[in-house]
Amino acid sequence: MGVPVSEEREGEFTMGNLTDDMTRLRGEVDALRSNRGALMQDLARGAKDLTSTVSAMQAGFAAAHAAMARTTGKARASYVARIKKQVGRMRKENAADLAGASQAWFGKVK
Repeated sequence: MGVPVSEEREGEFTMGNLTDDMTRLRGEVDALRSNRGALMQDLARGAKDLTSTVSAMQAGFAAAHAAMARTTGKARASYVARIKKQVGRMRKENAADLAGASQAWFGKVK
């Protein structure tokens, strides 16, 4: 005698569900693997884009720094020249004051 028909059909039904589940699971694994590959490519592309963006930004900073250095360099040179003139004038005034004081205290200056 064999297995009753109802039990045989029940076993086929269980095996059919298991096969369907395994097939579905395999499909999900493949889809996730594909998604992971696409994500990795997107991340690599994003990193490359970020690298080029940062390089361009650094080049912009360097250009701005060079322009600022030229502009402030001229201003600094002008400031130093003005200070030199003021100091020279003050030294002459101080020398004249000392000469006047010397003349007042000691008479005619040599």
